[in-house]
Amino acid sequence: MKHALLFLMLLAGPARSDGVAGDFDYYVLSLSWQPSWCRTTGDGRDARECRRGSGRDFTVHGLWPQYEQGWPDYCSTDERDPSRRETQAMADIMDPGLAWHQWQKHGRCSGLSARDYYATLRAAAEGIAIPAPFDDLPRDITLPPAVVEDAFIEANPDLALDGITVTCKAEALAEVRICLTRDLQPRDCAPDVRRDCSRPRVLMEQVR
Repeated sequence: MKHALLFLMLLAGPARSDGVAGDFDYYVLSLSWQPSWCRTTGDGRDARECRRGSGRDFTVHGLWPQYEQGWPDYCSTDERDPSRRETQAMADIMDPGLAWHQWQKHGRCSGLSARDYYATLRAAAEGIAIPAPFDDLPRDITLPPAVVEDAFIEANPDLALDGITVTCKAEALAEVRICLTRDLQPRDCAPDVRRDCSRPRVLMEQVR
């Protein structure tokens, strides 16, 4: 029995590596539609950013190193973890707790220091214009996911259709994901990232 188990393990090949810091091909910038996250998660936590008057529309979820197929996560790195002050300084674009988690899971794989990873994440987010119709949505609307993609492409002419993907969770818009080179220029996403929402229409809840 022991020999049979060893044989099966050899057939399966080596275990998947968590990745080597700095060894990746491109980034995915993930932007969450804040009202959807608040309804499914944030309200239950009494999250400050979900309170009325917060004005949050698209907020940063993360900046993820990617391979042309698959992605690394939780890489080993000699870089120190970010300080509390560095993490709190991200509060204007994302929840500090999320910023910490993104460093742990994705930032360590970038090969950058925590400070430089946060700066790169901020630069990536600031390099993408949020389409005007969505930056202060006055009411709940439903629309085809392609309308969201087209609006981002119109607001960011360097983006191509294969460089952006829209995801949904149940009936609601979840995220817009944009593929960028290592120097933050738009590029096409690899096939395993291009997993668009298949629903004919998605709900975009009103900005709070």
